[in-house]
Amino acid sequence: MPGTCVIGLQWGDEAKGKLVDLLTEEHDIVVRYQGGANAGHTVVFGGQTWKLSLIPSGILRDGVTCVVTGGVVLDPASVIREMDGLESRGVRIGSKLLLSDRAHVVFPWHVTEDRILDGIVAGGEAIGTTGRGIGPCYRDKVGRSLAIRLGDLYRPDFRERVAHVVAAKNRLLGAGVGEAPLDAAAIHAAYAAHAERLRPHVVDTTTFLLDAAEAGKRILFEGAQGSLLDIDHGTFPYVTSSNSSGVGVASGSGVPGRWIERVIGVIKAYSTRVGGGPLPTEQINPIGEHLRERGREYGTVTMRPRRCGWFDAVAARYTARLSGADELAVMLLDVLSGLDEVRICSAYEIDGRRTVDFPSHVDDLKRAVPVYETLPGWTEDLSGVRGYDALPRRAHEYIDRIGALLGRRVSIVSVGPDRAQTILRGAPVPATASPNAWPRPPHTSAANA
Repeated sequence: MPGTCVIGLQWGDEAKGKLVDLLTEEHDIVVRYQGGANAGHTVVFGGQTWKLSLIPSGILRDGVTCVVTGGVVLDPASVIREMDGLESRGVRIGSKLLLSDRAHVVFPWHVTEDRILDGIVAGGEAIGTTGRGIGPCYRDKVGRSLAIRLGDLYRPDFRERVAHVVAAKNRLLGAGVGEAPLDAAAIHAAYAAHAERLRPHVVDTTTFLLDAAEAGKRILFEGAQGSLLDIDHGTFPYVTSSNSSGVGVASGSGVPGRWIERVIGVIKAYSTRVGGGPLPTEQINPIGEHLRERGREYGTVTMRPRRCGWFDAVAARYTARLSGADELAVMLLDVLSGLDEVRICSAYEIDGRRTVDFPSHVDDLKRAVPVYETLPGWTEDLSGVRGYDALPRRAHEYIDRIGALLGRRVSIVSVGPDRAQTILRGAPVPATASPNAWPRPPHTSAANA
């Protein structure tokens, strides 16, 4: 069974949705296995733009089953809005969408907690959540006693469960923060209605996927956010609340890693980040503005402007290894057109010491000075290019240098948002990255600008 996984290797927003949509035609099932309504994927084709959050990008294709697993925290109202939006535009949901009865449910108290707690971190810098209750829901999941799963909405004691949690949350939220009491009856009524709407889609997705894997079905796993936001391996505490790197695929979906034969690491041709936390290559200057405006770098979910900077090969090499990437997809290459030169961060200098290893502590990353190598830019408009050989020579050099620094072959290049603006290079070669074999850049300079 040729299972494929698409993983973002940066801080999210790498255009994974476009790639998943493209690959869906080669698969039977598309799986969303972590995160929640804080993730946004955009797909463009036929002159139309589709913005998805909880529902996998594969929903736009016929004959494909889309699965949201127990690793996801699910806001029923958000799912229903997405379903209604899709069906209003002619996308038939029918039996194509399956939701795990193990998925934990986001409730109004989670949104309230998110609003109160964001910004209460060491140093006073806000983590920058989307405010959709994702983190508090995961917190209750781990705490267990106040957690409610989607399958619980169909149990006879659901009303009592809500009343129990609301009583506890009212005590917690009323302690000095001035929040209005939660109404257990109103919340139960709303979520009971959501449950009835979603009932045809709620199943045991773990068993479904294990049966599918053993039957040889082609499964595509769709990562949300990016590997550098991984709760365990990212830039903590400026991370999401789930394992957004490749290590989260098995735990979130319930499908052992042995079934996955291909892992595509998705990277932008430059770096972006939303919210707090360090971004070593950030450009607060005309270069950053060029990247933001040309790349339309505003959040799919929040519309917040993204911070932009040069490509960080140190960070991407770390996440390519962490997520087990076999090959790379370089997205938004067209955004770099028109720049006289392009830069790649190939090392850090931290307290005067040069390193190619990504720091495990965020304070060290904050002190990291990027060591850049500079390559010549190109002026050609890439949006109409449809073959790899037709790309400018300097674009080839840039792509090849990224591949060499990450030790993985670039097999896919995107030059625009539309499905058709995707260049496939063919089969990848095995990964070869190692600390000792990592290529040294021919010319480097340590700088922030």
